[in-house]
Amino acid sequence: MERWGIIYCPKQGIRRSHKRWEHIRELLTGRGVEYDFVQSEGLQSVKRLTQMLCNNGYTTIVIVGGDSALNQALNGIIELGDSIRNSVTLGIIPNGRGNDFATFWGLDEKNDDFTVETLCKARTRHVDVGVCKEGENTHYFLNCVNIGLVANIMDLKYKTRRLLGLSVLSYLSSMFLLIFQRREWRMKLAVNETTIERKVMTVCIGNARGYGLTPSAVPYNGYLDVSVVSHPELTQLANGLWMLLTGRFLNHRNVAAYRTERTISLDDVQNAPLSVDGRYVGTVETGLHISLMPEFINIIIPA
Repeated sequence: MERWGIIYCPKQGIRRSHKRWEHIRELLTGRGVEYDFVQSEGLQSVKRLTQMLCNNGYTTIVIVGGDSALNQALNGIIELGDSIRNSVTLGIIPNGRGNDFATFWGLDEKNDDFTVETLCKARTRHVDVGVCKEGENTHYFLNCVNIGLVANIMDLKYKTRRLLGLSVLSYLSSMFLLIFQRREWRMKLAVNETTIERKVMTVCIGNARGYGLTPSAVPYNGYLDVSVVSHPELTQLANGLWMLLTGRFLNHRNVAAYRTERTISLDDVQNAPLSVDGRYVGTVETGLHISLMPEFINIIIPA
């Protein structure tokens, strides 16, 4: 077995997070895994650490973190060029507030034994990678892009976590604000042969589950799923949240769903907030063009 490069991303606001790593380390040692380990100083350092490991010859990079950390690693690998991208395989040990991409593959933060066993078996698959172009900026994603209210919640969660210091409390307070901050953005969205030009609450473009907003998306079929949510009344919003939690979100009357292999264009988005794989990026000023690169990155998945 080749030597792995492991990047450990502690959860922010969680005390004694080193115990989580100690448990994972014991499992790796018990299976005879050889690895070198670095700890991120924060989300922004994950891309730099990933590129450092790749440039030093590691071809199996394991991210102990959530969707945002995995996203930073993905972008770091792609930026190094096709030669390194084709030679590197990404592994995931879920350890974040958002582990949506790992959950799609049946990897659970509460079952590290299964996750480490999966990594050791080293069954790899080429998976699709989404591309979100915003002017001169390009963001790659595995899970989803959110434009509108859900992206706003990502920003609120980050700000309240900085203020309150506790991840759980910041998440709950953000969800509370969601109920009362029912903003809309006028957008012009072109998907397949359809053009949507109206006020919407949020748009999710998913390569995978999209935190429940694109529950039928599959990251290896060459398609992107699109959910467009118009402005519901307060009672409809509560019902929509319930349907989201129970996996019936696409049945809600205020949700329009699409599937496409073409480029999706969004214009005139009124400076709507944007998040990529759960990471708040900022507001959109120049419009967006979102597409897919089929079978573009190597991921270790369960056998």
